[in-house]
Amino acid sequence: MQALISVSDKTGIVELAQALHDLGIGLVSTGGTAKLLAEKGLPVKEVAEVTGFPEMLDGRVKTLHPKVHGGLLARRDVPEHMAALVAHGIDTIDLLVVNLYPFVATVAKPDCTLEDAIENIDIGGPAMVRSAAKNWKDVAVLTDAGQYPTVLSELKANGKLSDSTRFALAVAAFNAISNYDAAISDYLSSINLEDGTRARFSAQANASFIKLQDLRYGENPHQQAAFYRDLYPAPGSLVTGEQLQGKELSYNNIADADAAWECVKSFDTPACVIVKHANPCGVALGKDAFTAYQKAFQTDPTSAFGGIIAFNCEVDHLAAEAVGKQFVEVLMAPSFSAKAQEVLKGKPNVRVLHIPMPAPTGNSAWDRGQNIVDVKRIGSGLLMQTADNHELQLSDLKVVTNVQPTAEQLQDLLFAWKVAKFVKSNAIVFCANGQTRGVGAGQMSRLDSARIASIKAEHAGLSLQGTVVASDAFFPFRDGLDVVVDAGATCVIQPGGSMRDQEVIDAANERGVAMVFSGVRHFRH
Repeated sequence: MQALISVSDKTGIVELAQALHDLGIGLVSTGGTAKLLAEKGLPVKEVAEVTGFPEMLDGRVKTLHPKVHGGLLARRDVPEHMAALVAHGIDTIDLLVVNLYPFVATVAKPDCTLEDAIENIDIGGPAMVRSAAKNWKDVAVLTDAGQYPTVLSELKANGKLSDSTRFALAVAAFNAISNYDAAISDYLSSINLEDGTRARFSAQANASFIKLQDLRYGENPHQQAAFYRDLYPAPGSLVTGEQLQGKELSYNNIADADAAWECVKSFDTPACVIVKHANPCGVALGKDAFTAYQKAFQTDPTSAFGGIIAFNCEVDHLAAEAVGKQFVEVLMAPSFSAKAQEVLKGKPNVRVLHIPMPAPTGNSAWDRGQNIVDVKRIGSGLLMQTADNHELQLSDLKVVTNVQPTAEQLQDLLFAWKVAKFVKSNAIVFCANGQTRGVGAGQMSRLDSARIASIKAEHAGLSLQGTVVASDAFFPFRDGLDVVVDAGATCVIQPGGSMRDQEVIDAANERGVAMVFSGVRHFRH
């Protein structure tokens, strides 16, 4: 047997080569990899010795040769192929170990130039990988250091690799090449050659996702579904979670769980979010998980039945016992105490997810566990946009009324605004003391959302006197403002920007309430 090794990332390669040598497998390698293996005392043959042709063009051409690709592509079960190898003095290559130039890492650098990117486009590597993967019945191809231990273990145990292993390696290889080519396409089709700038959205979008699991069905039983993750998932995102117990997650479970998790992780202090049908029906802050849950549940106990519950802090046994008193579909948190886990074992049908929180600060939205781009499928197309990661600060607020909000009201306004960002439009959210008191979501009329929010509070037995209200978009007329003030609100936050802003401001002054403009809209459809 003979192995050809040509890697850019040399992680674990010396150990792999040593193990292959110990198994009696001959080693052929290129450039820096060959030099490294020789320095470690391994008998390695340079590719140039095999091809009889030196590397040239600064290493651009070294493996593009019949003596390489013939050895990879020849079918061992076709006599004519084997005769051709003998006639031309070509040895078979039975194992290929290749990883590619670091194109993705290169173009991710802020100072990357087009020339840098072009020089990091691998040509020989993908060509060899495709040849080996095409001939998977006879050749094994390794494209990731994570594959080394499994392959070595099987070789040591059986002296060869099974068909299923070689096929799985071939599939992984074609996936790697597909992702690599997609990254090149995305980058190059975003470049403006005239000035060297990059467009935010490339001329061709090539998404890469990895399937995590097939689902029993989709949004409805007659639909089929599967759950995928990004090729490089953001830290602290839902797909990084581990299910600790409970039934298999459904399509709707996952969609609602994501809505709850994205909302709860936006808070810096202990918080609980309860979601039903993609909308927060209760959100609250507290000194701990138990307190936050009690307050969140109070908002809308009826809707919380069969809901999705997320915490951004450890769930202790008190919180677990309280949650366990109602029907819960999914429970998520960054950690669970040992006692809490014992409590939850008594609720075996509850799907419990452990999801690490992202770092509170980071260099990018991705580092903070946020999507960078959002995508919506339409008929034969996609809508793409940068994700709504805007975070409002106190300094952003503009008071537009005679009445000034108090310091406590300002904090509640920021809380209400953060919740409204995760409520389907049109969104109206009443809040007080770090607790939602009424949520109106997804109505065609902002006026109806305001009415529904107040009705929800009434049904829950919660007073709206002295509350603050967040509206995800401007009030087009004063009637919406009158509804929330009639319900008890004394302070309102909205984006502003309507041609009737002054009419609404005058109405707020007339009613004696404070109003601030955020200058930012948070539509969520």
